Amino acid sequence: MKTICVIQHTEAEYLGLLEDHFDGRGIRYAYKRPFTHGGMLPASPDGYDGLVLLGGGPYGLVSGHILPSLGHELRLTRAFLDAGLPVLGLELGAVILATAAGGGAAEAPLRFEVSRITATAPGHFGGMLPASLPMAAYLRDKPVLPPGAKVFATAENGDPAIFGIGANSLGFIGHPGAKRGMMEDLIMEFADTPEDCATSLHLLGEAQAEIAEGLTSLMVGLSRHTGFM
Repeated sequence: MKTICVIQHTEAEYLGLLEDHFDGRGIRYAYKRPFTHGGMLPASPDGYDGLVLLGGGPYGLVSGHILPSLGHELRLTRAFLDAGLPVLGLELGAVILATAAGGGAAEAPLRFEVSRITATAPGHFGGMLPASLPMAAYLRDKPVLPPGAKVFATAENGDPAIFGIGANSLGFIGHPGAKRGMMEDLIMEFADTPEDCATSLHLLGEAQAEIAEGLTSLMVGLSRHTGFM
């Protein structure tokens, strides 16, 4: 049974709908919460088969309140990559992944969006990436992809929505397992919030069933690509 290290940056945001898919595949996940009193991050990848970097709410890498654990997380992410172990970055976690892999981060405002992403070609992830699916994204800043990164899906504005680093690591600019309740809690957790959250919450509620349906196929492809299975 494989064990994944999951770094959580806020009380509210967690794996969401991804938890059921990991549980169903016998993949254990251990949450690490550096923002809590006495919360510790691993010093190395030892004992883990992969890393998941969750979103950071209003925290940024180059703007706003900088993520307090950023330095440690960049070093840890680099160590997983150097060891050939898969890294899955969601929202701000995708920006951390891109930066640790030799790319960087660009300033972008705090935003909560629910939009449709589109695969760049058929057949990605063994044909398990849907051609189009809705995805919620709550983050600040955006990734600058390193040389050699592959874009698997784009957002409505043409920016990368899913990208690959190396053979087995992935960055999602959104959270593929987002729940409306999780985002509601995230909004209430911080005074610094995006504009017009009510509209995005409504859109997420309307898209929830399609998100869950698309995730069934996506998680098969994601698990195979990363080697989590």
